[in-house]
Amino acid sequence: MSQYKSSSRQGLTLLATKVKSVARKANSTLLLNKVVPAKYADQLYGDIVAAIVSGALPEGEKLPSENELAESFGVSRPVVREALSRLRADGVLVSRRGSGSYVQRRPSPQFLKLAPISEIADLMRCFEFRIAIEGETAALAATRRTDEDLAEMRSALKELDENIRTKTLGADADIRFHNAISEASKNKLFTSCLQTISDAILQGMTVARKLSLQANAKRLQIVQAEHRRVFEAIQKKDSVGARRIVRSHIENARDRVLSYTMSDND
Repeated sequence: MSQYKSSSRQGLTLLATKVKSVARKANSTLLLNKVVPAKYADQLYGDIVAAIVSGALPEGEKLPSENELAESFGVSRPVVREALSRLRADGVLVSRRGSGSYVQRRPSPQFLKLAPISEIADLMRCFEFRIAIEGETAALAATRRTDEDLAEMRSALKELDENIRTKTLGADADIRFHNAISEASKNKLFTSCLQTISDAILQGMTVARKLSLQANAKRLQIVQAEHRRVFEAIQKKDSVGARRIVRSHIENARDRVLSYTMSDND
């Protein structure tokens, strides 16, 4: 692929063509001229991620200006601004004052095989929502958990240990662990809320764990160590610690999904 140059209109056209080509190859069923306005930013978010994964926008590359992106993709500046804002919030892009937005991280090439381009933005929103909701759920669980709740968490952790030993996915056991925390909060509204988005949560866990299985031998051990710290905080009735550790755990899961170059020590 020839390198994109932001100062060249021909380069802009080439970038837009590359991005849409990546979207088609990833079996995206949505194109910018066919989606409802509310979905434009989601589609552009996914298309830019696809361009980064493909190498059309390598790490360290400066993105075109908002005006240039809007013109190239046939969308309004507010749409571009919203997509770029989300990408910066997720750590995919970084903003440099007076210079613009640059590519900060590149997801694994396997990411686009596990998450359709049209669903990437929603997947990231789910992680963001979970950080807020599950942090408070864990804090309540730490003050209200029973011995039966702890036994269910231990059982889920044991199942996850077996998944790691046998190198199997473990998404169902992972969601079982988090559901046990929700039940321990003794607040049915938290439980009901998480059940409502259970499909999205399971999809996010499945993507994260599949990428971890493919990345290196230590990645799922790191995830499991985070689970154990959550359990220990709840067992000790440390509500502040439980909130902090769960939030950190889900933030780390999001980072693992979006990072291709994490080492065995990450």
